[in-house]
Formats: sequence, structure tokens, C-alpha cells
Amino acid sequence: MPEAAGNNLDHLDLAPIRNVRGTLKLPGSKSISNRILLLAALAAGETRIHDLLDSDDTRYMLDALRKLGVACDAEGAHTMRVHGADGVFPVKQAELFLGNAGTVLRPLTAVLAFAGGNYHVAGVPRMHERPIGDLVDALMSLGADIAYLGKAGYPPLEIRPATVRAGGKVSVRGNVSSQYLSALLMALPLTGAGTSVTVAGELVSKPYVDITLNIMRRFGVEVARDGWSSFAVPAAARFRSPGEIYVEGDASSASYFLAAGAISGLNGGGPVRVEGVGRASIQGDVRFADALREMGATIEMGDNWIVSGAGEAAARKHKLRAIDADVNHIPDAAMTLAVAALFADGASTLRNIGNWRVKETDRIAAMATELRKLGAQVEAGADWLRITPPAALRPATIDTYEDHRIAMCFSLAALGGVAVRINNPRCVAKTFPDYFDVFAGISEH
Repeated sequence: MPEAAGNNLDHLDLAPIRNVRGTLKLPGSKSISNRILLLAALAAGETRIHDLLDSDDTRYMLDALRKLGVACDAEGAHTMRVHGADGVFPVKQAELFLGNAGTVLRPLTAVLAFAGGNYHVAGVPRMHERPIGDLVDALMSLGADIAYLGKAGYPPLEIRPATVRAGGKVSVRGNVSSQYLSALLMALPLTGAGTSVTVAGELVSKPYVDITLNIMRRFGVEVARDGWSSFAVPAAARFRSPGEIYVEGDASSASYFLAAGAISGLNGGGPVRVEGVGRASIQGDVRFADALREMGATIEMGDNWIVSGAGEAAARKHKLRAIDADVNHIPDAAMTLAVAALFADGASTLRNIGNWRVKETDRIAAMATELRKLGAQVEAGADWLRITPPAALRPATIDTYEDHRIAMCFSLAALGGVAVRINNPRCVAKTFPDYFDVFAGISEH
């Protein structure tokens, strides 16, 4: 853990950090890990997955797949051999508890709708506040039999055997979560017939759908698309194992260290190099580096690495540049920009972030509340946030709302010369269990 006092399981006290510098290897991407696990389970053949993320969310996926009869054998800390079920889960009745893992509950709901069994899917109370009605409506339009066990439009769900209409067309809304579209696309090959998917409204978080399409392609299913409004899953599509596959480092997790390098560089620190993600990445959040560059950071990038520091002008002013940006394409990494804005030379505005409200917590409300504790002036709207930094940061106790990304991004406030207490630091186990140890490894006090 970073240099601290009074640490316990409930909170972590971060001492002021003088600067950061160094090199680190990123954990595997959660988004890629869970997609690969699911498609490996649905594929014909065995798949050996390398650099798999070991976190709460991937454990929920693995536990669910094993309960559904799929053999998943660990071969070391970050390698898993999955024995594909070739589209047919052996177990036809199961109770699945999936925590607060949207990348597990939503695609599994779609897949289980076509699995011919009786399944209950549920999660923690916050997961039962995250909408799923648009996905359920799309599945039921194809003949799926799904019942809400609580509030309509939200988990928990009962999924019952049904005669699913093969082929044709289906529509799904795109303006709440891209996970609905991704879930449908990954499940539709199980019908054995060609299906056209139309997106109703604007599709948010498009790069995450690109991840889905890329991984489906690696498992032998090519989805045609017309812009972002129409997708076609071909007839007779079938997932086939690629044999071996590697998981990229998590581009969202890279954002904390890249921002730390830029902020520390304002006072002579940095640079920071992250390995495991770079310009060859299939993740949209790699474009966080572009936003950081716009704020005055220097960015160098290779196929599998990124280095960040402060640009000459920013270092001379000891301030990053304020920005006004549409960040819908980097929804998770954009949270890090909100904290980086505390070190800017004026008010920064982050726009088109309405889907933050249906994440692990209402992230717009949570970020506004916690930024104010540090002395910032914050205005918030339905889909935007404006942050005016204070003349000097104030020490603060940060509540994390069981949200891993809030815990990680607010650790950067310690670079502002103040002590920061992070409540419930254990929530980072969702995607990056040893985050605070890694952050300590590049920190100087």
C-alpha cells in the first residue's frame, strides 16, 4: 500500500505524493476478458486464454460458466483453458449470482434466452437498479420468455425455455448502454439463422461494440454493419475456438497512471510508462491519451506501450489546460479527466456522459460530490459535468460508492499536495485488485 497512516479494511490514507515515475504492466482488460470467456464457452473446441484479468468481475463470469457446465481450468494465475460447449450449455437449470458485473449479467441474459433452460440471474442491490429492459424487450421480440422478479425493467430475472424465432429482424435501443447491443450480437449466432439488428436512437460507447465485433471475428463470426445503425449476423454463424488468445492490458486502468505522469510532470516528476496497451489496441479508451495531450501532456506511444509526462508549456505554468470535450467514446476513462481537471488552468467541461448515471453508481452525482470535497466548484447536468479547480486542493475523505473507478481516479488527488482518505479501497477488486500497491510502486513522497 502507498505510504499511509491508519490503514484498515475500511479505508486507506494516502499521504501527499511528491511525484510519480516509472514503468508498470497493466492487468488484463475486463471488457475483453469477459467477452473472451463467454465466447470461448460458446465455441467449438478448447481455448487457452493468456493474460486473463483476475478480478471480481471475471470470477463472476467463470463461476457462472462453471455452474452452466463449462469446464474452465486455471493454468497459472492468468491463463485459463476453457472447454467450449459448442453453443449448448450442459446445465439447463441454475441460479446465477453476478454481483455488479454488467459485462457478465447482460450478455449472459441474452445467451441464456436461447439456451433452452430455466435460469435465475441476480446481483447486488445496485445491479438491480441498473436497467436491462431494452435488452429484454429485444429478446422477447424474438420469442424469448423472460420474467422480472422485482421491478419491471431491472434484474433479477427468470429466463425460461422458449421457442425462439430464428432469423429476421430485431431492434434494440442504443442510447442507454452499448452492452445491450453487444449482448445481442454475441447471442444471436446461437439461433443458427441470419438476423439483422437495428439500433434505435444514438448508440453510446461505440468503441465497446467495436471490441465485441473484433472478438467475435477472432472466434470465427464476422458481423457486417452499416455505420452504427444496422448489424447483420450471418446465417449458420458458429463460434470456433482460435486455439490460443491473448487479453490486452486494460486501457481504462491505464488512464490513472497516464494522468499521474502528466500531473506529476507539472512539478518536475514523471514520466510514467504503461505496458500492455498502445496504438495497436482494440479498446476505445486508449484515446484517453488524446484527451490528455489536449490538456498539455506529452504522449509517446508504441504498439503495446504509452508514456506520459507534462508538456513544456504546462510544466512552465504548473497547470494543465482546461478542456471542453465530448467524451462519450471514452466513458470509463473520462472519469479520470474529471480529476485531472483539478490541476487545470480553468473550468473544464465533460459532455455526453449521460450513461454515467447507470454504471456501478450514478457517476455524475458521485463525481460532483467528491470533487467538491477537494474544493472544486462543480456544476452537473443530465449528461455533463463542469469542474472549476480551486486555488489549492483541500484534504478530503472520498466516499467510493462501491465503485472501483471512483476509488482509483481520486487517488490522483494526493498529487496535489494533500492527504486523501479513500473509503472502502477494497472495491478496486472489481477490476484491479492490487491497484494501490502498483500506484505506490511509482510514487515518491
